[in-house]
Amino acid sequence: MQHRRKGRRTLLPIGAAVVATTVAAVGGLLITVRGVGGTGESQDRPSATPAVARIDCVKKGQLPGSGSTAQQNAMEHWIKEYQRACPGAQVAYNPVGSGAGVNQFLREATAFGGTDGALKPDEVERSRDICQGGRGIDLPMLGGPIAIGYNLSGVDELVLDAPTLARIFDSEIKEWDDPAIQELNPGTDLPDLPIQAVHRSDDSGTTQNFMTYLSGAAPQQWPYEGSKTWQGKGGHSADGSDNVASEVSSNHGAIGYFELSFATSLDIPTVEIDTGAPEPVAPSPKTASAGIATAQVVGKGKDLSLELDYSTTKSGAYPIVLVTYEVVCDKGNPAATLAVLKSFLTYTAGDEGQKILPSIQYAPLPEAIATRVRAVVGTLS
Repeated sequence: MQHRRKGRRTLLPIGAAVVATTVAAVGGLLITVRGVGGTGESQDRPSATPAVARIDCVKKGQLPGSGSTAQQNAMEHWIKEYQRACPGAQVAYNPVGSGAGVNQFLREATAFGGTDGALKPDEVERSRDICQGGRGIDLPMLGGPIAIGYNLSGVDELVLDAPTLARIFDSEIKEWDDPAIQELNPGTDLPDLPIQAVHRSDDSGTTQNFMTYLSGAAPQQWPYEGSKTWQGKGGHSADGSDNVASEVSSNHGAIGYFELSFATSLDIPTVEIDTGAPEPVAPSPKTASAGIATAQVVGKGKDLSLELDYSTTKSGAYPIVLVTYEVVCDKGNPAATLAVLKSFLTYTAGDEGQKILPSIQYAPLPEAIATRVRAVVGTLS
């Protein structure tokens, strides 16, 4: 079947001074931004300075978090805008990966953890030790496509499907001119070149979502379950989405998976996915939103974890998507961080925080889900 594209397109302990008057870094990864305003007055700024976001601020407080690299770019923007409006608050986020972020939250090293996969039952049980009288819950905060980026000189358009992707990332297809790839891309001059498939070396919710897509859409070719730890054979590895994207950008013949924002920032071309719909689907905030719109809330109580349909064949719905969660205690949050936590998450889940997401290649939450998130945040204690 021939398809043609329509277009192309660190952490510091709670209570420590985690933010300096300039951008600080811990291990080269900590994202912290000091407020540069907050009153909304000009203070001799150029007239082009963006308006300060409308946020229900707290007067002071510190909020350390860590985890998912998938939300790294959004978190950087959110922190910057939050602290422009709320200069008395100090927010830090260390993008160490979903697995590490959850573990640091469960060790009480942070006030919230960012993860691309909901808490497992054993993690919920562990959370009861730090959430006095409560438990850890998953609050969805943003969505987005997991892009498949590639580096092939002269190949500006590339279509793949789930079985072919599974065989590529399991080292079953090793050359770019393999007949399976050629069949999906008739008329494209594919090079006689080894494929360098790059996966995450760290525990990652991005990996979990990507493998869940492969197992759901190509179970015969991908015999592994979704997991934060990579399961495929062979390939190359790198720590974090940013380094996977850098590896792909730097090596001819490479292919890897990462959030669309990383592909955009490094100008990496992305694969369109043949889902069985009339046209292959490119990753974008709009197509990711179409994929996420079919998700169902499956969490219990205040937990709002979602179940995604990775095998969708809906026209215009990109199937390789993730939802990033912030993990917090429903009860028993540290008193020193609770006010800032509620203020910051109310902003990120609100209109001010969500409306900027498409401009940085993320998909906003469906409004029905965002409303539920804000309601739960308001009850945190």
